[in-house]
Amino acid sequence: MKKSYYLFNPGTLSRKDNTLKFTPIDVDGNTEKSKYIPIEGISNLYIFGQLNVNSPVLNFLGKQNIPVHFFDYYEHYTGSFMPKEYLQSGMMHVEQTKAYLSKKKRLAIASQFIESSAHNIVKNLRYYSSRGKEALLLPQIDKILQLSGTITNVKAIDQLMGIEGNIRQNYYACFDHIIQNFEMKGREKQPPTNEINALMSFGNMLCYSLCLDQLYHTQLNPTISFLHEPGTRRFSLALDLAEVFKPLLVDRLIFKVLNKKILQKNHFDQNLNGVRLKETYQKKFLQEWEGRLNTTIKHRSLGKHVSYRYLIRLEAYKLAKHLLNVEPYIAFKMWW
Repeated sequence: MKKSYYLFNPGTLSRKDNTLKFTPIDVDGNTEKSKYIPIEGISNLYIFGQLNVNSPVLNFLGKQNIPVHFFDYYEHYTGSFMPKEYLQSGMMHVEQTKAYLSKKKRLAIASQFIESSAHNIVKNLRYYSSRGKEALLLPQIDKILQLSGTITNVKAIDQLMGIEGNIRQNYYACFDHIIQNFEMKGREKQPPTNEINALMSFGNMLCYSLCLDQLYHTQLNPTISFLHEPGTRRFSLALDLAEVFKPLLVDRLIFKVLNKKILQKNHFDQNLNGVRLKETYQKKFLQEWEGRLNTTIKHRSLGKHVSYRYLIRLEAYKLAKHLLNVEPYIAFKMWW
């Protein structure tokens, strides 16, 4: 079974036959014992440390259809090496572009992303509301539902983004009631100055790169989006899909690791560049992240268990069918 690999230590990545050879380098610049990773067991690579890699290795990874995602010291996503689009379709590219250029079609798809996100946010809040926090959370739940009810009346993407911003503002106001012994005090990104915001930035970047991975295995072009404006230096369709799945994958994981004290205040560093999770506990968070992605749920339509990770692939397939006029796109909504 293929899986994700996360590399934290500085080192050199090279090829040894059909195996990747990773040679760590210690703080004194000395090489340590090499580790070997069979290529057939890799789905993607996440690079958090300084990595020396040459073009033959990247060519090898490209031929094996293995994406590589890079993060800097502060856990900021900096970019991806994406292999050649082996499933790209001219017809899909044309239909995706036509849908983006049509104000009506674009707005219909973008509205589905926000309706889904709002539904999944309310699912999270109702979970905690039913556990003794009803008086604290119910006012925000009502506001979010009211805002979600106005989505059908919007006439432009910027109006939709405004509704999305207000929904999240009300949502984030609930975090201090849900999470014990930590304070969020609203969303902040550059840089995050508290532990919750640091985890959210880290988790959102992981969710974005995961959505990009799943899009790569479809015929969709990840640079042509509907909610977010396509950018010259980002895969904006992955940002669209991430809106749908962040409440399930990122937010619920943050609630878990902080409330169950899997991560604690002394597991974070704070300096002039903001708050960041210490490397040892980045690995712990990623273990929990992988465990969450591998969690399975019985799918209502398929009648079988699928992983949370695969839910994103299924979402991309649904969008592709919509663009090819096979069936209307109804975005994913949690039913549990």
